[in-house]
Amino acid sequence: MSQSPRTPRNRLLAALAAVLMAAVGAVVVLTGVNQAAAATAFVQRCGIRFCLGGKSFYFAGTNTYDLFTYGAGSGDTETQYMDKAKIDTHLANLAADKVTVLRLWMFSMEIWHGFETAKGVYNEQQFALFDYIIESARRNNIRLIPVFDNYWEAYGGIDRRLQWEGLSGGQPGRGQFFNKSKCPGCFTSYKNYVSHALNRTNHYSGVQYKDDPTIMAWELMNEPRYENQTPNENTSGTTLRAWVDEMGAFIKGIDPNHLLGTGLEGHETRYSFGGDEGNPFVYIHQSPYIDFTSAHPYPTESWANLGIEQTKTLVRAWINDSHNVVGKPFFMGEFNVHNVDRTAWFTALFNDFEAAGGDGSAFWWYSATNVDGKFGVMQGAPELAPFRAHSANMITKSGGVVPSVTVSASPSKSPSASPSASPSASPSASPSASSPPPAGACTVHYGLSDWGSSFNGDVTIRNTGTTAINGWALRWTFPGNQVITNMWNAVPTQSGRQVTATNPASYNTTIPVGGSLNFGFSATSVAGTNGVPATFTLNGATCTKV
Repeated sequence: MSQSPRTPRNRLLAALAAVLMAAVGAVVVLTGVNQAAAATAFVQRCGIRFCLGGKSFYFAGTNTYDLFTYGAGSGDTETQYMDKAKIDTHLANLAADKVTVLRLWMFSMEIWHGFETAKGVYNEQQFALFDYIIESARRNNIRLIPVFDNYWEAYGGIDRRLQWEGLSGGQPGRGQFFNKSKCPGCFTSYKNYVSHALNRTNHYSGVQYKDDPTIMAWELMNEPRYENQTPNENTSGTTLRAWVDEMGAFIKGIDPNHLLGTGLEGHETRYSFGGDEGNPFVYIHQSPYIDFTSAHPYPTESWANLGIEQTKTLVRAWINDSHNVVGKPFFMGEFNVHNVDRTAWFTALFNDFEAAGGDGSAFWWYSATNVDGKFGVMQGAPELAPFRAHSANMITKSGGVVPSVTVSASPSKSPSASPSASPSASPSASPSASSPPPAGACTVHYGLSDWGSSFNGDVTIRNTGTTAINGWALRWTFPGNQVITNMWNAVPTQSGRQVTATNPASYNTTIPVGGSLNFGFSATSVAGTNGVPATFTLNGATCTKV
């Protein structure tokens, strides 16, 4: 929701692109990659469709943004901080109304039910509550789409991350969050939070979040935009796309199992829906790290003022661009109407969504208590009848059954998320096969966030030479007893203080002339012994430190 969930929604405040065009029209023949998908419990992308268990996966879902607040938010973790009965009842009600996918918030920087109550301070009780949400969702055969952060002010959002870096938020100040030169700390704090979440082990199941198929997908942010920052970026989307690419690569480096979405609204003048806000639908979703497109239509808002037929045309335009231009599934991640016959609207929009080949929907929002009077829907609401029919139709299109969610008590860890300190771990690209740059033809910036016994490193390599570097290995020597525990966008090998970071097998492999790439890592240290390494060599050639 583009405004605080506690208040009504206001106006604007509130590729590998097109790579797997494996389908024409509304049907995908499940062969090749889709047969491989049958071996996993994770929802995957098969061309322009979601797939699960070797079949196309269509779904009807909803949002319950505040599920993470069910409980007192204080006291004993298991009996007071979380309200297990309320969580279980709500998930059971969702399942009874044929909800198969739930989009929900997994962010808050507030003290009450905060996931991150201060910069880098993660609330164990709150994550334990989210552990239980996952477990309850699994029992009710509901898959989750957690959202990592909020563009808007509700629950802190990126305004709070800007505040932690000494910057002001609000409009248009929020744009600084996506600009690395203006707020490098915002990039670091976001990555740190995401890494903490992905690598968390659910204390009920023993399964890390990144290994749990109960989670269908992650979304980078609720409704990100880079609005009114430069004269051309409202339409070009350059800065937001760079942020999406960097964060997408970071997440995929830790968690290759799950799908990843942007959380975009789909506003754009060419759709006659909202304005140009620095987040063009096609260009942003063409990021090779993004698996599906999204949009959030609210047609009866005063600034939109669309009728049913106009809304059908709008949604069909998104579906067409998603399938035939971007080449990915389309997720209508939020939508609703007010001051109209909602049952009539739901019936018309769901029927047309299915006919147009839409892949998944999630209306805003299914509440347990205290419906907001504008968009809230509770159990027993008349508009849930067309929703249940829609869900039944989507299940039929998926083969007639939604496979149950199962997890392994001993999940295998992905190689990219399990860096080894052992010298026996070989890098994914052999340095001998890499093209060495001439001496002085590379620069390295090594950013250091040191907390004494632990730290994060943020490394940027730039090719200042005259030829592209194909395959790379960056080497350095730590000044003390630093040990890498996790690395993203690169593969580490460590022997004592000697470290080699090499490109992953499938991305970040080439540094073009004048181009740069970035990777980062978490590590342990001994207080007072940390610092910037003295030298860096790239494929054997010494780089200039900047």
